[in-house]
Amino acid sequence: MWIESLQPLPQPYRWAEFLAFHGRDASQRSELLLAQQQRLYKALIWDGRPALLVLDWDAQQVRVRLQGTGRGGEERLQAMLKRMLGLAYPPAALERSQAGHAELGPLLAAQAGLHVPAAPTPFEALSWAIMGQQISVAVAVSLRRKLIEAAGVPLEPATQKLLPEAADLLAYPDARRVAALDLETLRALSFSQAKAQTLLAVARLAAAKTLPLDEWAWQSARGLWDEAAVAEAERQLLAIKGIGPWTVNYCLLRGYGWPDGSLHGDVAVRRAMGLLMQKEKPDAAKPDALQARLWLEQFKPWRALVAAHLWASLADQSY
Repeated sequence: MWIESLQPLPQPYRWAEFLAFHGRDASQRSELLLAQQQRLYKALIWDGRPALLVLDWDAQQVRVRLQGTGRGGEERLQAMLKRMLGLAYPPAALERSQAGHAELGPLLAAQAGLHVPAAPTPFEALSWAIMGQQISVAVAVSLRRKLIEAAGVPLEPATQKLLPEAADLLAYPDARRVAALDLETLRALSFSQAKAQTLLAVARLAAAKTLPLDEWAWQSARGLWDEAAVAEAERQLLAIKGIGPWTVNYCLLRGYGWPDGSLHGDVAVRRAMGLLMQKEKPDAAKPDALQARLWLEQFKPWRALVAAHLWASLADQSY
């Protein structure tokens, strides 16, 4: 059974960030990005079983199909799609509010339509954030690929036959499947002791529903998340050994689309911030974490969206 939905796109909508995020692994183990055909295949776990998500798009809309069933399937699929496209908390208010800002305004204008893509599930976002702590993107991508190959689930034969181009994809493992791994297995996959311990702790808590990652997504999709609810999510995540503010705020952005986590500790954010400030003051130095935090404070409640613009500026020389 296939569930389908159609999502109109705001105008303008930049695809660069979506393509970069879902195409970050050239080996494409759980996703297959066909940029020229404007299609993405994503293998994931849906209601405990491997399923295939198919996105097709043009300039105006995105059509999504998911092989799966389950209670509230259409509503859950629509919420997932909005998160993946960065539509859960639209960024237009940031662009309007800060258009006249001396440093940020020109960047917002040059990158109009930037939306922050998210992972299909909060667990995938959080596990990716854990893998990405204090290492390069290339190394984190390698760890992610090894985890998928160790714990991912093949698509069902009927799906493989129907869509042979996606037949080799493995569904990104859910919390239950990662929790079934042991420390030695993750260490053999090149995870550090600390990363392995943190990933297993998160997976076991999420699998037991003690860490309600999916419930938070449901609340967010229904407009029930506010600063108090996010603060509670932050508290629970920070209580897990090995998770710090950067991991939390990155997960909130990539897993839920939450626009206001402060990513002042991110090295790339600070580097881009320094380059941006040098446009106004050529002798300005790259800010440290404290200076970055204070600079980002002026953009509440959109600090994470500002960080996404700073990330994009390092790859975009059009401004």
